[in-house]
Amino acid sequence: MSTIMQQYIDEAEKALLHTYNRYQVVFEKGDGVSLYDLEGKRYLDFVSGIAVFALGYHNKEYDDALKEQIDKIIHTSNYYYNVPAIEAAKKLKEISGMDRVFFTNSGAEAIEGAIKTARKYAYLKDGRTDHGIIAMNHSFHGRTMGALSVTGNPHYREAFEPMIGNIRFAELNDFDSVLAQVSNRTCAILFETVQGEGGIYPATEEFLRKVRRLCDERDILLILDEIQCGMGRTGTMFAWQRFGVKPDVMTTAKALGCGVPVGAFLMTEKVGAHSLTAGDHGTTYGGNPLACAAVCKVIELFEKQKVLDHVNTVGAYLSERLDDVMEEFACVQAHRGVGLLQGLVFDRPVGDIITKAMEKGLVLINAGTDIIRFVPPLVITKEDVDAMIRILEESIREAL
Repeated sequence: MSTIMQQYIDEAEKALLHTYNRYQVVFEKGDGVSLYDLEGKRYLDFVSGIAVFALGYHNKEYDDALKEQIDKIIHTSNYYYNVPAIEAAKKLKEISGMDRVFFTNSGAEAIEGAIKTARKYAYLKDGRTDHGIIAMNHSFHGRTMGALSVTGNPHYREAFEPMIGNIRFAELNDFDSVLAQVSNRTCAILFETVQGEGGIYPATEEFLRKVRRLCDERDILLILDEIQCGMGRTGTMFAWQRFGVKPDVMTTAKALGCGVPVGAFLMTEKVGAHSLTAGDHGTTYGGNPLACAAVCKVIELFEKQKVLDHVNTVGAYLSERLDDVMEEFACVQAHRGVGLLQGLVFDRPVGDIITKAMEKGLVLINAGTDIIRFVPPLVITKEDVDAMIRILEESIREAL
């Protein structure tokens, strides 16, 4: 490692709050599906900023759109209208089939808004404030207090108790476990359409349909978290669209802005008309012109570049190649995933494998201690997949 890169790392350790165990690299720039550190070393990126940089680095049309907006105006606040927010909301409604949009700065904030929406919806029905939410074990929804409260991993929550109340947990794809938690005070059922941090577990069509039917019967809101699995990563714009099981409320972020911090929660007209009103919720930065110019251009480029078709083609190829890895190495116990959200489950911690891959110029990330998660830019090619597999296999052999 160069002296200059080590100096930056040392300075970071002195200045930044130590909430991440970072890899020993300082990235300086990106291009396409590659990252470059301060020494100029190239890395094939199969993390994409944790499923964020869907279009790859330095997409010229995307960059130009942001530069153009910067030259106009970056921020005005939500006391006024702005054209990018209006256009972004329109485009987001079109690709999601939802009716109302609230822009946030992050995925966690989108979850917070979804929780408040559900509670206000229930409050308006009976005037009570003791309504509960059913979430899933092994889920991950963010680090804020509300998002932590519905995150089904006690390790994330225990130091910050008490959480918000009336949260119960069920098992993804086990409808009986959901039924066991339902009461006459349940106002929402919330889960990721594909669990990411929890181990790359897709919700099944049967489970989605049964939960949807239950919610319809009891006027419970179905909230689907599409923050990581949405925006084309599974081969449809949002993962629930694979089965046509529409939620009442949906959250999105990450690839929504392809690098610009932006999220959103969306809802049907019925929920929008019977939940949050003026004064119930707000944000200073959410929906500002710069963020929404990014959203507009991202959605436009997804359509222009036929990203969904590409994900279905390359995602199928990635899945085949990961099956090959599982067959070759006894330490690989399982392979799960959809599209370009894939995971390999190992019989041991994967930290050494990821570190060795980094040394060889491949950026990977885990999902839990024993799973390698593959969330590359959605524009990767089959040749990129082959290059990744070569380095992955070398790294596994060296780590055994």
